[in-house]
Amino acid sequence: MTLEVSSAVQDYAKAIYSLEQRCEKGSAVSTNALAERMGVSAASASSMVKKLDGLGLVEHVPYRGVVLTERGLSVALEVLRHHRLLERYLAEELGVPWDRVHDEAEVLEHVLSEELEELIAAKLGHPTHDPHGDPIPDADLRIVELATVGMDTLTVGDTGRFVRVSDSDPEMLRYLGARGISPGETFAIIDKQPFGGPVFARFGDSDEVHPLGGRLAAAMRVEVGA
Repeated sequence: MTLEVSSAVQDYAKAIYSLEQRCEKGSAVSTNALAERMGVSAASASSMVKKLDGLGLVEHVPYRGVVLTERGLSVALEVLRHHRLLERYLAEELGVPWDRVHDEAEVLEHVLSEELEELIAAKLGHPTHDPHGDPIPDADLRIVELATVGMDTLTVGDTGRFVRVSDSDPEMLRYLGARGISPGETFAIIDKQPFGGPVFARFGDSDEVHPLGGRLAAAMRVEVGA
């Protein structure tokens, strides 16, 4: 990393990057959204934003929030590369269940050296995605973020490919894992209940129909018609 920063600063940069991906291109991230993401008060988030600004990692947009600068983006993508490579290594080489790798990687990502990062990447064959389907930045910190939609937005008859899922809720991952549902699977929407009710979908070549609650379906990102 070209800029030595604390683990807390890295975490905030990573959180801002994740929130930016949910916004319209060029939109700023509000302090309230950042505070909610980090699980802290708005005052704590505001204080850290000032620190990030002083380090040249964010740019403040009056009345709207903050956006990462080029330097801030590099910090975010570097720690994301560490995190997602570690998740893949823990799952693939050590057999850690995919619902546990996130918490382990959260700790290890801050102490991973560049040399060990490269060794892990080479051992894994320079993977492009982590176990949850999230893209891994390459060694030059380039990342390909494909356009996806939440499964909860689909209608009966829609088909496509399940590409990634939020790793923030281990219970969701355990639910999917127990049913053999993982990123890369094709799907078809069979039924959908109104008012935020469950989505019913088939995956792969199986005839089994799986109910997916509204919150879970929203966490599952898909490519329609893929």
